[in-house]
Amino acid sequence: MINLPATLKISLRALRVNKMRSALTMLGIIIGVSAVIAMLAVGTGASRQIEEQMSSMGSNLLIVVPGATTSGGVRMGAGTQSTLTLADAEAIKRECPAVEEVGPNLTGVAQVVYSNMNWSTGVVGTTPGMLIVRDWTLSSGKPFTEQDVKSATKVCLLGQVVVDNLFGDTDPVGKIIRIKNVPFTVLGVLGKKGQSATGQDQDDTVYIPVTTAQKKVFGTAFPGMIRSMMVKARGAEYLADAEKQINELLRQRHRIGPKQDADFTVRNLTQMMQAREESTKVMTLLLGAIASVSLLVGGIGIMNIMLVSVTERTREIGIRMAIGAKTWDIRLQFIIEALTLSLIGGLAGIIIGVTGSEILSALFGWPTIVSPLSILMSFSFSGLVGIFFGFYPAYKASLLNPIDALRYE
Repeated sequence: MINLPATLKISLRALRVNKMRSALTMLGIIIGVSAVIAMLAVGTGASRQIEEQMSSMGSNLLIVVPGATTSGGVRMGAGTQSTLTLADAEAIKRECPAVEEVGPNLTGVAQVVYSNMNWSTGVVGTTPGMLIVRDWTLSSGKPFTEQDVKSATKVCLLGQVVVDNLFGDTDPVGKIIRIKNVPFTVLGVLGKKGQSATGQDQDDTVYIPVTTAQKKVFGTAFPGMIRSMMVKARGAEYLADAEKQINELLRQRHRIGPKQDADFTVRNLTQMMQAREESTKVMTLLLGAIASVSLLVGGIGIMNIMLVSVTERTREIGIRMAIGAKTWDIRLQFIIEALTLSLIGGLAGIIIGVTGSEILSALFGWPTIVSPLSILMSFSFSGLVGIFFGFYPAYKASLLNPIDALRYE
């Protein structure tokens, strides 16, 4: 019968006697576990950031922008000339069954003034449908209406950054601001959105009715012109149908023949963001796999040290066998030593990995998220490494002949 308490006591005492060697043996496991945790934390943080950007943009999104046009035989670049109108947006909403809502955009930058405060920000002329397209709620006040769009009413919605810079702690709802010297009544404050996928602060914006932007703020090159439109499909499964329907409708409205290039482009924002998220997940797994190699290197280090330990302690093994120690007593002794080194190294690696993740986040501004699963996997793997690489030295020690072991010099 295996005497587990006695074997455990002998194993731990052997590790205490050789403190420096034990510490150096654990170093590989410490580096491996900490590297795995830190790399997975960076990758998981990046994936989470992309998910937040996707949710802040809205769901099931398409964007329609002006395409390349030809003038006098000269082919212009995409977006160099506006080819979209508010009537196009209304037609898409009315005639495309796969489309839930459309938000036209007429954007520009303007100085916004309240009392003795002023702030330069992005101004977006749009319709109430944009709030549905972007899944954007109001933190206070109310949105402007379709009647405001029809009447070109001078009302606006403010992003939180604009509120902070113009009003501070004062409630802006009902106040009068000036955009390019045109007075606007603040109807509401948009909820916080944070940064977009391109790094733009989405809260640094002012929303006004698109007709007001066309007639009283920015003007237009031709009646009803808009710069782009965002389209929300009825669901993820309708995205392809919505894209097809929009293309067919706009080609018909713009009188573009089958062999002619379209003067607009429809882009699937949701697919673009999902592709980016998938690539980030693959990179996370790759980083974790590379870091895991150092765990294997640490395991090989444990096996080498344990083999040396078996050679150095051959006489000790012979004495234990001579006084009645069984084969499995010897095996268990060396397996416990290897497992203890791995687990202690794993615990130290967890502490260093979590601390390192926080340091990376603080120094470089990278979003890092340490998941309990990565900690559990790293710790469990370090234990398996100890058992796997400790078994061969233990097995070799248990096969020693007691007489030959006692004679060993």
